[in-house]
This record gives sequence, C-alpha cells and structure tokens, in this order.
Amino acid sequence: MTSESPGRIVLLTASHRVAPGLLSWPAWQALRGADRVLCPVAHHPQLPYLKEAGVAVEHLRPTAEELVAACAGGRTVLVLPSGEGDRDLTDGLARLAGSGRFAMPDLELLPGSYDLPGARLLDLVQVMDRIRRACPWSSRQTHTGLAKYGIEEAYELVEAIEDGTREELREELGDVLLQVVFHARIAEEHPEEPFSVDDVAGTLVEKLVHRHPHVFGDATAETPEDVKAHWLRTKAVEKQRDSVTDGVPLGQPGLALAAKLAGRVRTAGLDVPPPAGEGIGYELLHLAARAEAEGVDPEAALRAAARAYRDAIRAAEGL
Repeated sequence: MTSESPGRIVLLTASHRVAPGLLSWPAWQALRGADRVLCPVAHHPQLPYLKEAGVAVEHLRPTAEELVAACAGGRTVLVLPSGEGDRDLTDGLARLAGSGRFAMPDLELLPGSYDLPGARLLDLVQVMDRIRRACPWSSRQTHTGLAKYGIEEAYELVEAIEDGTREELREELGDVLLQVVFHARIAEEHPEEPFSVDDVAGTLVEKLVHRHPHVFGDATAETPEDVKAHWLRTKAVEKQRDSVTDGVPLGQPGLALAAKLAGRVRTAGLDVPPPAGEGIGYELLHLAARAEAEGVDPEAALRAAARAYRDAIRAAEGL
C-alpha cells in the first residue's frame, strides 16, 4: 500500500525590474497547473495579468504548517511572494523539514522572470530620485555645488585603478556613477531645458554607435590605430572645430594638458614644437610632450614616481 503523496509547493518569484505579466513559459505552465495559487500581497503587480489570463488567485498569507497541509493528497500549491520574498514562510518550512515530524512536500523555487544585465541601474535611479526628494542635503545640491566632488571621485577612481584592490575599484566606480546619476536627476528639474538619465544614456548610445562604424556599420578597422583614426575623423565632423586645440579642457592638470595638446598636434601632423622658454614650466612642457610621443602618460608616470617618493619618506620615518 503506497503512502499518500505530500504534494508540491512552488514559490514563483518575478523580478520587479521586468514589466509585470512578462513571465516565462514554465511560470505560466506552473500557474495553470497548480491546484491552488496563493498570494499574500493584495496589490501584487502580477495579479491583474493573472486575472486576465483566467488564473484564480486566493489572497492568503499561509503559515508553513497551513501550506504543508494544503498540499496533502498530492496537491500542488503555488505561492506568489512579494518582491522582497517571504522570510517567515521559508524559515517556517525549513523548521518543519528539520523537525522530522512532517512529510514535507517537494519544494521548488521557480523564477518567473530574470533581470537583464544592467537592471540594478534602475534601482539606482529610483533610490537617487527618493534621496533627491527626501534628503535635506541632497535636495539642495546644484551642478555647480557638486562639481568638486566629480573631480575628487575621478581622482579616487584613478588611484584605485593604479594602486587599489578589486573591492576598492568597484566602490570607486560606483562613486563616479553616483555623480552621473545625481547630476542627471538635478537636470530633470531645469525649468526650460530638462533632461533625464535616460537622455544622457541615449545620447551616449548614439555617440558610441556613430563612432564605431567598424562595429555597427560597414567600415573596417583591423588595429587599435584604425579605431582611433575612425574616432578622430568622426569627432572632427561632429564638432566642426576650427583648431585641433578646441575641446581640450584647460582646467585639467598641467602635465595632462601639455600631453593632450602634444597629442593633438602629433595626430594632426602639424609641425609645432613646444615653445622654448625660461623656467621649470617650459621644461615640464617639453617632458610632457616627450612622454606623449613615447606613449607614456606623464601624469601616471609622475604619480608612480611620487608614490615611490612617499614610500621612501615613510621608510626614513621608520614606518
């Protein structure tokens, strides 16, 4: 004589970052095949779509014991937990299974939808929006007031790249991303020319596609040098600049500025050597131009030498 089947519990999860109703085929099969479908959340985003599909849903928040009992006789009970899950229910099921006093149903965790790559960026935008509205400090910030943080975070990112751990790199990338999202959120409030983070991303996508015809078009590029040439030609057409120096930010660090100007001159094929003059500034200008010609980033080279100098100082101090 066979014992009665303890049945089956299906916990159907769905990403809140995917439009409700866009469930996988196995999820719809499980919903239609279940003896009972329970949902403890009265305003679960999937409910209107399940109703439209003819799936009967009971608004119940069962305990672990009640759920096990509902599966008796081989029945399948599907539960739609909230986006945050139902810790009390899962902990209760684990407790019952560990007690050894219950014939436990089979338990299946069935993902009904999955996050696409980049989905957590939606969470970031949502969190930033709430902070902008509710935080006394963040709600008063302006583009101008935040500018210094953008510079600081960029330098901290460079330091993490050159001398940090993977964890530090991940954190500093997040801090730089925060500046982008924060500025985009502020930009939404402009009375005449608002734009959003979607507009920022859309502009960037268009630029990347346009400047990579060897990836998205019919052009060919076999080497990194070919790619750079494509990029520079496209930028020249887009910007319609009068001088190769147009678009070079003069506020960047001096060595980087000198190297950038020397690079523009070299790429354009101009014969404009660095001017001769008296003083350390002209000497540094010539060194930066030489570094650029040799493929060396003078800022990175000086930072590396400065770190070695720092280590020598600490060694002399006995640290």
